[in-house]
Amino acid sequence: MTALTRTDSTATLPDGVIVKRIDYDDHASVVSALQGQDALVITLSTFAPRDQQEKIILAAAEANVPWVLPSEWSPDSQHKGLLEHFPLSHKPAARKQIEELGKSSWVAVTCGFWYEWSLAIPPAFGIDIQKKEATFFDEGETKMTVSTWPQVGRAVAALLSLPIQAEGGHNEDCLERFRNKNVYIGSFTLNQKEMLDSVLRVTGSAMEDWRISKEPAVERLEAAQKAIQEGDREAFVKQMYTRVFYPDDSGDYEKRLGLQNGVLGLPKEDLDEATKVAVERSGKNTYG
Repeated sequence: MTALTRTDSTATLPDGVIVKRIDYDDHASVVSALQGQDALVITLSTFAPRDQQEKIILAAAEANVPWVLPSEWSPDSQHKGLLEHFPLSHKPAARKQIEELGKSSWVAVTCGFWYEWSLAIPPAFGIDIQKKEATFFDEGETKMTVSTWPQVGRAVAALLSLPIQAEGGHNEDCLERFRNKNVYIGSFTLNQKEMLDSVLRVTGSAMEDWRISKEPAVERLEAAQKAIQEGDREAFVKQMYTRVFYPDDSGDYEKRLGLQNGVLGLPKEDLDEATKVAVERSGKNTYG
Protein backbone atom coordinates (compact mmCIF):
# COMPACT_ATOMS: atom_id res chain seq x y z
CA MET A 1 0.00 0.00 0.00
CA THR A 2 1.30 3.42 -0.99
CA ALA A 3 0.16 6.75 0.42
CA LEU A 4 0.47 9.90 -1.66
CA THR A 5 0.81 13.02 0.46
CA ARG A 6 1.78 16.64 -0.01
CA THR A 7 5.46 17.51 0.15
CA ASP A 8 4.83 19.76 3.17
CA SER A 9 2.49 17.36 5.00
CA THR A 10 3.34 16.46 8.61
CA ALA A 11 0.86 13.57 8.78
CA THR A 12 2.03 10.36 10.45
CA LEU A 13 1.16 7.21 8.53
CA PRO A 14 1.11 3.59 9.77
CA ASP A 15 4.22 1.43 9.63
CA GLY A 16 4.47 -0.60 6.45
CA VAL A 17 2.85 2.06 4.25
CA ILE A 18 5.07 3.35 1.45
CA VAL A 19 4.98 7.14 1.49
CA LYS A 20 5.42 9.16 -1.69
CA ARG A 21 5.42 12.93 -1.35
CA ILE A 22 4.04 14.74 -4.35
CA ASP A 23 3.36 18.21 -5.68
CA TYR A 24 -0.12 18.27 -7.19
CA ASP A 25 1.05 20.97 -9.60
CA ASP A 26 3.88 18.73 -10.84
CA HIS A 27 1.99 16.34 -13.09
CA ALA A 28 4.99 14.12 -13.79
CA SER A 29 5.59 13.51 -10.08
CA VAL A 30 1.99 12.36 -9.55
CA VAL A 31 2.12 10.06 -12.59
CA SER A 32 5.38 8.57 -11.37
CA ALA A 33 3.95 7.93 -7.90
CA LEU A 34 0.97 6.09 -9.41
CA GLN A 35 2.92 3.83 -11.75
CA GLY A 36 2.24 0.15 -11.10
CA GLN A 37 -0.70 0.68 -8.74
CA ASP A 38 -3.75 -1.59 -9.07
CA ALA A 39 -6.17 0.91 -7.59
CA LEU A 40 -6.31 4.53 -6.48
CA VAL A 41 -8.42 5.65 -3.52
CA ILE A 42 -8.90 9.44 -3.46
CA THR A 43 -9.70 11.13 -0.14
CA LEU A 44 -9.70 14.91 -0.26
CA SER A 45 -10.81 17.56 2.19
CA THR A 46 -14.02 19.44 1.42
CA PHE A 47 -11.87 22.55 1.29
CA ALA A 48 -9.28 21.15 -1.15
CA PRO A 49 -8.96 23.06 -4.46
CA ARG A 50 -11.68 21.91 -6.86
CA ASP A 51 -9.19 21.02 -9.58
CA GLN A 52 -7.04 18.85 -7.31
CA GLN A 53 -9.04 15.68 -7.93
CA GLU A 54 -9.05 16.39 -11.66
CA LYS A 55 -5.24 16.47 -11.61
CA ILE A 56 -5.05 13.17 -9.72
CA ILE A 57 -7.51 11.45 -12.07
CA LEU A 58 -5.60 12.70 -15.11
CA ALA A 59 -2.36 11.34 -13.63
CA ALA A 60 -4.02 8.00 -12.85
CA ALA A 61 -5.12 7.68 -16.46
CA GLU A 62 -1.63 8.41 -17.73
CA ALA A 63 -0.22 5.86 -15.26
CA ASN A 64 -2.80 3.30 -16.45
CA VAL A 65 -4.27 2.70 -13.00
CA PRO A 66 -7.20 0.34 -13.76
CA TRP A 67 -9.48 1.21 -10.82
CA VAL A 68 -10.20 4.55 -9.19
CA LEU A 69 -12.33 5.18 -6.11
CA PRO A 70 -13.01 8.93 -6.47
CA SER A 71 -13.48 11.23 -3.49
CA GLU A 72 -17.14 10.33 -2.96
CA TRP A 73 -17.72 9.39 0.74
CA SER A 74 -21.05 11.19 0.93
CA PRO A 75 -24.84 10.93 0.65
CA ASP A 76 -26.22 9.72 -2.66
CA SER A 77 -24.67 11.83 -5.42
CA GLN A 78 -26.95 10.12 -7.95
CA HIS A 79 -30.08 11.64 -6.36
CA LYS A 80 -31.39 14.51 -8.50
CA GLY A 81 -32.93 16.37 -5.57
CA LEU A 82 -29.67 16.39 -3.64
CA LEU A 83 -27.72 17.53 -6.69
CA GLU A 84 -30.00 20.58 -6.96
CA HIS A 85 -29.43 21.80 -3.39
CA PHE A 86 -26.32 20.04 -2.17
CA PRO A 87 -22.63 20.70 -3.04
CA LEU A 88 -22.22 17.41 -4.92
CA SER A 89 -21.85 18.48 -8.54
CA HIS A 90 -18.09 17.81 -8.58
CA LYS A 91 -18.70 14.14 -7.79
CA PRO A 92 -20.57 13.27 -11.02
CA ALA A 93 -18.00 15.41 -12.84
CA ALA A 94 -15.16 13.25 -11.49
CA ARG A 95 -16.89 10.07 -12.59
CA LYS A 96 -17.49 11.50 -16.05
CA GLN A 97 -13.84 12.54 -16.35
CA ILE A 98 -12.66 9.01 -15.53
CA GLU A 99 -14.95 7.51 -18.17
CA GLU A 100 -13.99 10.05 -20.84
CA LEU A 101 -10.27 9.46 -20.31
CA GLY A 102 -10.99 5.79 -20.96
CA LYS A 103 -8.03 4.35 -19.05
CA SER A 104 -9.61 3.58 -15.66
CA SER A 105 -12.92 2.43 -14.23
CA TRP A 106 -14.49 4.00 -11.17
CA VAL A 107 -16.28 2.67 -8.11
CA ALA A 108 -17.93 5.34 -5.95
CA VAL A 109 -18.51 4.45 -2.31
CA THR A 110 -21.73 6.07 -1.08
CA CYS A 111 -21.66 5.96 2.71
CA GLY A 112 -23.89 8.84 3.78
CA PHE A 113 -22.50 11.22 6.36
CA TRP A 114 -19.85 9.95 8.78
CA TYR A 115 -21.86 9.34 11.93
CA GLU A 116 -19.34 9.94 14.72
CA TRP A 117 -17.92 12.97 12.89
CA SER A 118 -21.29 14.58 12.19
CA LEU A 119 -23.00 13.92 15.52
CA ALA A 120 -20.22 15.86 17.27
CA ILE A 121 -20.89 18.97 15.12
CA PRO A 122 -23.97 20.79 16.52
CA PRO A 123 -25.23 22.40 13.27
CA ALA A 124 -24.92 19.09 11.39
CA PHE A 125 -27.43 16.73 13.00
CA GLY A 126 -28.85 19.54 15.16
CA ILE A 127 -27.69 17.96 18.42
CA ASP A 128 -25.39 19.98 20.71
CA ILE A 129 -24.05 17.40 23.14
CA GLN A 130 -22.17 19.90 25.28
CA LYS A 131 -25.04 22.36 25.70
CA LYS A 132 -27.71 19.62 25.86
CA GLU A 133 -29.74 21.27 23.14
CA ALA A 134 -31.36 19.66 20.11
CA THR A 135 -33.14 21.13 17.10
CA PHE A 136 -35.33 18.67 15.26
CA PHE A 137 -35.76 19.37 11.57
CA ASP A 138 -39.51 19.15 11.04
CA GLU A 139 -40.48 16.47 13.60
CA GLY A 140 -37.04 14.84 13.80
CA GLU A 141 -38.41 11.62 12.30
CA THR A 142 -36.84 11.66 8.80
CA LYS A 143 -34.46 8.74 8.46
CA MET A 144 -31.08 8.83 6.78
CA THR A 145 -28.32 6.26 6.20
CA VAL A 146 -24.98 7.00 7.83
CA SER A 147 -21.66 5.17 8.24
CA THR A 148 -18.88 5.07 10.80
CA TRP A 149 -15.27 5.56 9.83
CA PRO A 150 -14.37 1.91 10.54
CA GLN A 151 -17.26 0.69 8.38
CA VAL A 152 -16.10 2.81 5.45
CA GLY A 153 -12.59 1.44 5.83
CA ARG A 154 -13.86 -2.12 5.91
CA ALA A 155 -15.95 -1.49 2.80
CA VAL A 156 -12.98 -0.20 0.81
CA ALA A 157 -10.79 -3.11 1.93
CA ALA A 158 -13.52 -5.61 1.04
CA LEU A 159 -14.12 -4.05 -2.38
CA LEU A 160 -10.46 -4.18 -3.32
CA SER A 161 -10.20 -7.75 -2.03
CA LEU A 162 -12.86 -9.02 -4.44
CA PRO A 163 -11.73 -10.94 -7.54
CA ILE A 164 -11.81 -8.78 -10.65
CA GLN A 165 -13.90 -11.25 -12.66
CA ALA A 166 -16.66 -13.54 -11.46
CA GLU A 167 -15.81 -17.04 -10.44
CA GLY A 168 -18.15 -19.77 -11.60
CA GLY A 169 -19.76 -17.80 -14.41
CA HIS A 170 -21.79 -15.27 -12.39
CA ASN A 171 -21.01 -11.72 -11.32
CA GLU A 172 -22.28 -11.70 -7.75
CA ASP A 173 -19.06 -11.29 -5.77
CA CYS A 174 -16.52 -9.58 -8.02
CA LEU A 175 -15.25 -6.08 -8.66
CA GLU A 176 -16.56 -6.17 -12.21
CA ARG A 177 -20.08 -6.05 -10.79
CA PHE A 178 -19.40 -2.53 -9.52
CA ARG A 179 -17.54 -1.15 -12.54
CA ASN A 180 -18.59 2.49 -13.08
CA LYS A 181 -21.25 2.23 -10.39
CA ASN A 182 -21.98 3.53 -6.90
CA VAL A 183 -21.62 1.06 -4.05
CA TYR A 184 -24.09 1.78 -1.25
CA ILE A 185 -22.97 0.87 2.26
CA GLY A 186 -24.02 1.96 5.73
CA SER A 187 -23.84 1.48 9.47
CA PHE A 188 -27.22 2.79 10.62
CA THR A 189 -30.41 4.16 9.08
CA LEU A 190 -32.01 6.36 11.71
CA ASN A 191 -33.59 9.72 12.48
CA GLN A 192 -32.68 12.58 14.83
CA LYS A 193 -34.85 11.28 17.64
CA GLU A 194 -33.05 7.93 17.53
CA MET A 195 -29.69 9.71 17.54
CA LEU A 196 -30.71 11.72 20.57
CA ASP A 197 -31.96 8.60 22.36
CA SER A 198 -28.52 7.08 21.88
CA VAL A 199 -26.85 10.23 23.22
CA LEU A 200 -29.08 10.07 26.30
CA ARG A 201 -28.10 6.46 26.93
CA VAL A 202 -24.40 7.12 26.46
CA THR A 203 -24.30 10.27 28.60
CA GLY A 204 -26.74 9.02 31.22
CA SER A 205 -28.87 12.13 30.86
CA ALA A 206 -32.64 12.40 30.68
CA MET A 207 -34.83 14.14 28.12
CA GLU A 208 -35.84 16.60 30.83
CA ASP A 209 -32.23 17.78 30.97
CA TRP A 210 -32.34 18.88 27.35
CA ARG A 211 -33.78 21.89 25.56
CA ILE A 212 -35.65 20.67 22.47
CA SER A 213 -36.82 22.87 19.60
CA LYS A 214 -38.09 22.30 16.07
CA GLU A 215 -37.37 24.00 12.76
CA PRO A 216 -38.88 23.31 9.33
CA ALA A 217 -36.18 21.77 7.14
CA VAL A 218 -37.11 23.90 4.12
CA GLU A 219 -36.83 27.14 6.12
CA ARG A 220 -33.54 26.04 7.69
CA LEU A 221 -32.05 25.36 4.26
CA GLU A 222 -33.23 28.66 2.82
CA ALA A 223 -31.76 30.57 5.77
CA ALA A 224 -28.48 28.71 5.42
CA GLN A 225 -28.21 29.50 1.71
CA LYS A 226 -28.72 33.19 2.45
CA ALA A 227 -26.12 33.14 5.23
CA ILE A 228 -23.57 31.42 2.97
CA GLN A 229 -23.65 34.42 0.68
CA GLU A 230 -22.62 36.50 3.68
CA GLY A 231 -19.60 34.29 4.37
CA ASP A 232 -20.95 32.26 7.30
CA ARG A 233 -18.95 28.99 7.42
CA GLU A 234 -21.39 27.32 9.81
CA ALA A 235 -24.17 28.00 7.33
CA PHE A 236 -22.40 25.77 4.81
CA VAL A 237 -22.67 22.90 7.29
CA LYS A 238 -26.37 23.63 7.83
CA GLN A 239 -27.03 23.67 4.10
CA MET A 240 -25.11 20.47 3.50
CA TYR A 241 -26.88 18.46 6.18
CA THR A 242 -30.39 19.91 6.18
CA ARG A 243 -31.23 18.93 2.59
CA VAL A 244 -30.64 15.26 3.37
CA PHE A 245 -33.32 15.49 6.05
CA TYR A 246 -36.04 16.43 3.55
CA PRO A 247 -38.92 13.92 3.73
CA ASP A 248 -38.28 12.58 0.22
CA ASP A 249 -36.07 9.64 1.28
CA SER A 250 -33.08 11.34 -0.35
CA GLY A 251 -30.96 10.44 2.67
CA ASP A 252 -32.47 6.97 3.17
CA TYR A 253 -30.81 5.16 0.29
CA GLU A 254 -31.06 1.89 2.20
CA LYS A 255 -34.83 2.12 1.71
CA ARG A 256 -34.62 3.31 -1.90
CA LEU A 257 -31.77 1.19 -3.21
CA GLY A 258 -30.65 -1.31 -0.60
CA LEU A 259 -27.13 -1.81 0.72
CA GLN A 260 -24.18 -3.90 -0.45
CA ASN A 261 -23.15 -4.64 3.16
CA GLY A 262 -23.87 -8.34 2.71
CA VAL A 263 -21.82 -8.73 -0.46
CA LEU A 264 -18.89 -7.01 1.26
CA GLY A 265 -19.25 -8.95 4.50
CA LEU A 266 -19.70 -5.82 6.61
CA PRO A 267 -20.70 -6.34 10.25
CA LYS A 268 -23.71 -5.02 12.12
CA GLU A 269 -22.47 -2.28 14.45
CA ASP A 270 -23.46 -1.05 17.90
CA LEU A 271 -25.07 2.39 17.69
CA ASP A 272 -24.18 3.44 21.23
CA GLU A 273 -20.53 2.51 20.74
CA ALA A 274 -20.41 4.82 17.72
CA THR A 275 -22.22 7.54 19.68
CA LYS A 276 -19.57 7.29 22.42
CA VAL A 277 -16.95 8.37 19.88
CA ALA A 278 -19.05 11.41 18.98
CA VAL A 279 -19.57 12.30 22.64
CA GLU A 280 -15.81 12.15 23.21
CA ARG A 281 -15.23 14.40 20.19
CA SER A 282 -17.89 16.95 21.10
CA GLY A 283 -16.61 20.21 22.48
CA LYS A 284 -13.26 19.77 20.74
CA ASN A 285 -12.21 20.91 17.26
CA THR A 286 -14.90 18.79 15.63
CA TYR A 287 -14.01 20.00 12.13
CA GLY A 288 -10.44 18.70 12.42
